[in-house]
Amino acid sequence: MRRPQLDIQLKTPEQIEKMRAAGLVVAEALRRMREAVAPGVSTADLDAIAETTIRAAGAVPSFQGYHGFPASICSSVNEQIVHAIPSPKQVLADGDLISIDCGAVLDGWHGDAAITVGVGEVDPALLRMAEVAEDAMWAGIAAAARGAAGGKGRLTDISHAVERAIRKAGRYGIVDGYGGHGIGTEMHQDPHVLNHGRPGKGPRLVPGLALAIEPMITMGSPRTAELADGWTVVTRDGSRAAHVEHTMALLPDGVWVLTAQDGGRARLGDLVTARQPSATPAG
Repeated sequence: MRRPQLDIQLKTPEQIEKMRAAGLVVAEALRRMREAVAPGVSTADLDAIAETTIRAAGAVPSFQGYHGFPASICSSVNEQIVHAIPSPKQVLADGDLISIDCGAVLDGWHGDAAITVGVGEVDPALLRMAEVAEDAMWAGIAAAARGAAGGKGRLTDISHAVERAIRKAGRYGIVDGYGGHGIGTEMHQDPHVLNHGRPGKGPRLVPGLALAIEPMITMGSPRTAELADGWTVVTRDGSRAAHVEHTMALLPDGVWVLTAQDGGRARLGDLVTARQPSATPAG
């Protein structure tokens, strides 16, 4: 059976500049939410911070109304992996682990990123899991940059790098069925980016390609279930989970991490494009 043709949207440098502006709005919203995370804060409180920050920058929350989603962020706590709906009834407690996913659209272009944050005094093993997820995300982004620079990179080089980083770090579950994606004039575009797999497969990594890279891992089984709200995805065994994400774009001279405030330079060094990030959030 022939596989369906992917519809991959390659961006011009000027369009990537616009995506950078949207990405910086997301970065600022996540920064403010990270600072606000504390025992006694509700996930609805965090959602309000995100919406206020995004709209003050002249942007619109990407998630609001997306297939009926009712909020500006996904706020997934403990065994919740992704897509949890913020609520004033969900109040953070000491020892919790929360993953916050946030998106914004500015001038028709999207940015999308996620962080996992500990609440108060957290089990070091859980913080280590969040660190492993973040390291794996950066490994995937670095693989994309190297593959594009060499002219021979393929999409699953990213997937393989993410998986290898996680496997080397310990016995974590890698969530299947959810992963990264193309991004641009829509929040979710081709191609889908798995967090596991063999290298050397799929579309070529070329300048103009913009992707959201987002590992999701668990302390136990990778098996998932969706709750009755039709959104929240949880671990079946009740184990804790972590989810991180950045939006990145490939340019002829390197990679640009559009939702990182420094463009990714601190983690990627010389792999980051020589183009100086010029876009800043409005407002």
